[in-house]
Amino acid sequence: MTPGERAEALVAQFGIRDAQDLDIEAIACDRGVSVEKQNLSGCEATLVGVGNRAIATIKPSPFIGRERFSLAHELGHWDMHRGQSFRCRVDEPDDNLIANRDAEKQADQFASHLLMPRPIFNPVVKSLGTPSFKEIEGLAKTFQTSMVATSLRLAAIDTLPLIVACFSKERRLWSIPAPHVPKRWFVVESLNEDSFAYDLIFKGTQPSGLRKQSGEVWFQNDDAEDYELHEHSMPYRNGQILVLLYLSSRMFDARFDPSVMPRSKQGLPSHSRAQNKRW
Repeated sequence: MTPGERAEALVAQFGIRDAQDLDIEAIACDRGVSVEKQNLSGCEATLVGVGNRAIATIKPSPFIGRERFSLAHELGHWDMHRGQSFRCRVDEPDDNLIANRDAEKQADQFASHLLMPRPIFNPVVKSLGTPSFKEIEGLAKTFQTSMVATSLRLAAIDTLPLIVACFSKERRLWSIPAPHVPKRWFVVESLNEDSFAYDLIFKGTQPSGLRKQSGEVWFQNDDAEDYELHEHSMPYRNGQILVLLYLSSRMFDARFDPSVMPRSKQGLPSHSRAQNKRW
C-alpha cells in the first residue's frame, strides 16, 4: 500500500465520513501515541517510540493547520517507520519537497491523505468547480489544514488542470503540477511584470479572483503566447506568494515542445514530473 492508501485505510477503519470528525489527536491516542506540545528548537516535531507506545512532541503554533499536519506527519512515521526516532521540520508540507529522505516524503503523503482523505475531500472539491484561493481558504477551514497543504492536495488529487507554485520577488521557489498536466509546459523562473502575481508581490495589489492571462506570461515555451490560462495569487510567508495556474483545454492538445529543457534540469522535485496525458 502507498502511504496515502495506508492513511485512508486508517480513516475508513474509524468509520469517518465527515471532515469535522477527523480528530487527529484521538487517532493518535488510539494508535498508542501520546501528544505533547513543547517549544522545540531546530525542528517542528519529534517522535520517540518504544514497543507499542510513542510520544509525539509538537511545537505550538498559532495556526491549527500547522500543528495538525505535524502530528499527522509523525503518525505517518509511527505507521510506516516504527522503531526509529525522528526530528522533523514539518510546519508546512513544502518544507520537505526537497527532502532527500524517502521517509520524510512518505510521512508527508500519509499526513496529506489522513487530513484530506479522498472519499471526503474529493466530493467537496468537485462542488467548487474551479476554486480560487478564496474557495481554497474555505476548504482549509473545513479540513483544518494550512493553505499550502490544501493547495498541494488539490493538485495531487488530479481532477483539475492545475499548477501550484511559490515565488519570492527574485525567483520561483517551487512549482507542483497536477499529475496529468503535460510535462511540456515549463513555469517561468521569475515573475513576469505583466502577471497579476507581480502586482501583488511588488505593489501589494490583491487580485479579486481568477483572471485570464496569456500563456507567455507564465511559461517559458516559445509557443506559450498562443494559449491562455487563468491565474490567482495570494500572500504567503516571508514576503513570498502562492500562485494557482489553471491551464486551458487547448494546452493539453499541444505537441511536445523540444525548445525548453527537461524539468529534471530545472531543479524541480522529481515527484512534480508528469506524463503527457489528456484529461
